[in-house]
Amino acid sequence: MRNRPLCFLILIRAAFSVHAQDVTSTTADGDQLPEAERVVVSATKIETPINEIGSSVTVVTDEEIERNQRRTLPDVLETVPGLNVVQTGGPGGFTSVLMRGANSNHTKVVIDGIDANDPSEDGRFDFGQVLTGDLARVEILRGPQSGLYGSDALGGVINIVTKKGEGPPHFTGTLEGGSFDTFNQTAGASGSISRFNYSFNVAHFLVDDTPVTPLDLLPPGRKRIDDSYENTTLSTKLGADFTDAFGVDVVARYTDSTLFFTGDDFSVFPSVPAAKQSEQDVEQIFTRGQVHLDLFDGQFKNTLGLGYTNHRTKIQAPNLGFGLPPPTIDHGDRIKFDWLGNISIAKNHTLLLGVEDQNDRLLDSPISAENGNIAGFGELQSQVVHNLFAAASVRWDENERFGGEATWRIAPAYIVPVTEAKLKASYGTGFKAPSLTQLFVSFPAFNFFANPNLQPEESEGYDLGFEQPLWQDHIRFGATYFHNEIKNLILPNATFTSLENIGRGTTEGAEVFVELSLEDQFKFRGDYTYTDAIDDATGLELIRRPKHRASINVNWHPIDRLSLSATLLYVGTWVDGNRSFSIPRLNADAYYIANVAAEYDAAKGVALFARADNLFDRRYEDPVGFQRPGFGFFAGVRVAWDVKLPTSQSTQTNPEIYAKEKK
Repeated sequence: MRNRPLCFLILIRAAFSVHAQDVTSTTADGDQLPEAERVVVSATKIETPINEIGSSVTVVTDEEIERNQRRTLPDVLETVPGLNVVQTGGPGGFTSVLMRGANSNHTKVVIDGIDANDPSEDGRFDFGQVLTGDLARVEILRGPQSGLYGSDALGGVINIVTKKGEGPPHFTGTLEGGSFDTFNQTAGASGSISRFNYSFNVAHFLVDDTPVTPLDLLPPGRKRIDDSYENTTLSTKLGADFTDAFGVDVVARYTDSTLFFTGDDFSVFPSVPAAKQSEQDVEQIFTRGQVHLDLFDGQFKNTLGLGYTNHRTKIQAPNLGFGLPPPTIDHGDRIKFDWLGNISIAKNHTLLLGVEDQNDRLLDSPISAENGNIAGFGELQSQVVHNLFAAASVRWDENERFGGEATWRIAPAYIVPVTEAKLKASYGTGFKAPSLTQLFVSFPAFNFFANPNLQPEESEGYDLGFEQPLWQDHIRFGATYFHNEIKNLILPNATFTSLENIGRGTTEGAEVFVELSLEDQFKFRGDYTYTDAIDDATGLELIRRPKHRASINVNWHPIDRLSLSATLLYVGTWVDGNRSFSIPRLNADAYYIANVAAEYDAAKGVALFARADNLFDRRYEDPVGFQRPGFGFFAGVRVAWDVKLPTSQSTQTNPEIYAKEKK
């Protein structure tokens, strides 16, 4: 898993692998908005209709998450175009996302405006720890995005927004059980009173018996021990608008999880799965407070925020007869101050200015170190002429360790008259700062030493595409070509004694989709992604980047009370190493999986649901050496109810009505 000696060995053997705001995607009646009317924030940090965005962005809403009954973030992301999701086994296994062929630490993750990447690792984010019960939307922004987001956005950005309370007091709860000794529960309370809104959520996720270790890797006579994972997540979002121009918001998210897993026994070569299990304990804290102030009748909108991130991962290897070895601890935190100014300089022309001051710390893992970064950026978003939209940004980062880094991005979009076809493009740069671990953590026992002189990894990329709506947007199809060049990749040197900026890679490909919607009765979505990711130094295909990846999602309402959905995912062959990387390159088999789900509205506020994952019980490993779950059946009940308030109070739950009444 993630203990340092194991990570070090895998690193050597795999040396050549290379302020979010609350917006809505539904109508007042809760129906899904047409694609062209959806609003996104991540692409420009300004609420913008997706039809005016030149960047490639996918929005997954809470309605889609619930409809397909996806309980963890990796399940949500597995069908998103341009992504390859790699999870070491079942729920709780470390999960990486490789976006358009970039490395797993090249994707920046933002949760309610909080930078969530792990400062104690190499900048990666473990998507396997995120439960979906409180998620309102997930925006996936592809391509280099450092012109707005700075380091870690070399490949793209995933922006996670949690639910905000509104309306009368609303309570929800779910119970779910099923295969692999699964038992999940969620509870939530939300609403708004006058100018105050609130949302509280708790989720408990337990999968106690997941087979992960392939039987053919075990020594003769040794039994497999299945993985066990338990996750408890608490979250809240609070807001108060004291006046029409001034308010505060606070968000907080805490995750505590435990995974019992089978590690590897490196006392033999090649290594084999260990005879006893290891234990991984993860604690994550994400919190942010912000003040927003509108000046000059809303022409100058200011947001001042302070965010805090804390990751702590403890891995305890088993007692092999010599007493418990010392645990491996990865612990780091981040404090970030930011200011965002949104200035309406003219009709259809908005200037965005931002300043950030960030400090990352590594805490006794096994040493302590820190690094600071100050940045400033600006973006102009305009409707240049009728039907032509563009956003251009530039940013400067000043880092304590390696100095300055300039990045930029431009993304135009044009709506063709009459046909309503959307032509889009983007061109930008990105960078990934070396992590504190890469700069300062050495492994003398393995004759491996950190390199404090590392420089940022850098990328430059572009994409070109179109989207064509037909039949009043009931049909929509499109395609996007992308090309990225990555340089200064941090890899082990020729003697495997340190890290250097010696890698280069090129990724290119295409994302194609078709969408059909017949009101709310039937919806179809098909996606196909082709990715060609090459190590420029060797000419070899980069590992864990399948060339072909496709998905189909169908949703059908045969009657008002019944919802049915089906998802089919196909992943083509790819290059990987075996579990211990004693075989550094091999061809992994293609696979497909099918999931189906159903929900029935049994009575007002009560819904019964069931799903079958991996319907045809396909046995596959992704990555190689870690078996993914076979057929699983799950069922449960969800309840939801509103507390009816007296008319005099219920009108005050809407700030606009409340303001009019006061006047």
